[in-house]
Amino acid sequence: MDWSFLKQLDDFDVLKSIAITIGIFIVFSLFRKIFTKYIFKLILKIANQSPTSLFNNILYAFEKPMRWLIVIIGTYVALEYFPYFDETHYVFKRLISASIIVLITWGLWNLSSGTSEVFKKINEYSDNKIDEILVPFLTKVLRFVIVAISISIIAQVFGYDVNGFVAGLGLGGLAFALAAQEVIKNLFGGVVIITEKPFTLGDWIMTPSVEGTVEDITFRSTAIRTFADSVVIIPNATLSNEPITNWSKMGKRQISYDLKISSHTPKEKLEHSIKQIRSYVENHPDIHPETIFVNFTRYETDSLNVMLYFFTKTTDWGDFLSIQEEINFKILEILSKENIKVAVPAQSLRVEEEGLVKRNPLKVKRVPSNKGEN
Repeated sequence: MDWSFLKQLDDFDVLKSIAITIGIFIVFSLFRKIFTKYIFKLILKIANQSPTSLFNNILYAFEKPMRWLIVIIGTYVALEYFPYFDETHYVFKRLISASIIVLITWGLWNLSSGTSEVFKKINEYSDNKIDEILVPFLTKVLRFVIVAISISIIAQVFGYDVNGFVAGLGLGGLAFALAAQEVIKNLFGGVVIITEKPFTLGDWIMTPSVEGTVEDITFRSTAIRTFADSVVIIPNATLSNEPITNWSKMGKRQISYDLKISSHTPKEKLEHSIKQIRSYVENHPDIHPETIFVNFTRYETDSLNVMLYFFTKTTDWGDFLSIQEEINFKILEILSKENIKVAVPAQSLRVEEEGLVKRNPLKVKRVPSNKGEN
């Protein structure tokens, strides 16, 4: 009897199974595109009607993992019909399980980057304001925990004894602790910085090590951008033990200097000019009215000292310089109108030569004495 038709029938079944496998791949690929283009957008529209944005954040975080989940499910279903593959093999099943865990981890990782939205909501409904520097720090902690848990679950899926691994770490705990001393110091330094809140992101700070604007804080270090536009990375353990001046906490900015008037200035002119300067500063719209001093304070060897001490309302460096310049020009104008000269230091060195005044480092100008010496 001719049994060749059975072989042909077997070949037909194989081709049929391969065709079904390819068909399933195509169907799931189409479904993936439909999901991306229509279903996900429809779900988003429904989610937008909810009073909070939490559901939207979850959807966006898991959008790409859900696309790949469709691919994994399609692969699993299609391979059941593939004639040359054993879908019941334990390695394949473990790979599928591990892939799903990775997708869940991916979604949670994306969601943890949006935890700032959660903190914003907490800030809106709570009196306990969360410092801006705490948000990225907690995000990094949360992501570390997510990855650590995922790795341990995947290890258990493949049959590794995580408990035994942890026990092994205990045996070498002393060596590990010695090697990780600096890491632990920096970690606790970061905790101290966050809990005490000497500064936050964007603050202008000055320490014995660096001066600049705080850009980021991690487990190990804090990034500070200097005014030369370079970034300095300081270990948290170092920064937490240094005195920190936070210039961004200024409510106003100080202007303080001594104006040296010529010692030959008559009393009436000096008194009148001081009153004009004081009146101008007191009525200046950008000067803080709380503390203003413009006073004739002391006699010096070659001048009369007038102290100026007050604050600008702004703390912005550029605005501060503009206000200071404006006041200095006005003071010059007042002194010029009163024909008052700014004192020249007695160490000015002069020598008469051919009717011209020239500097000579070897001869010092003699100051007339009370006896009328020239």
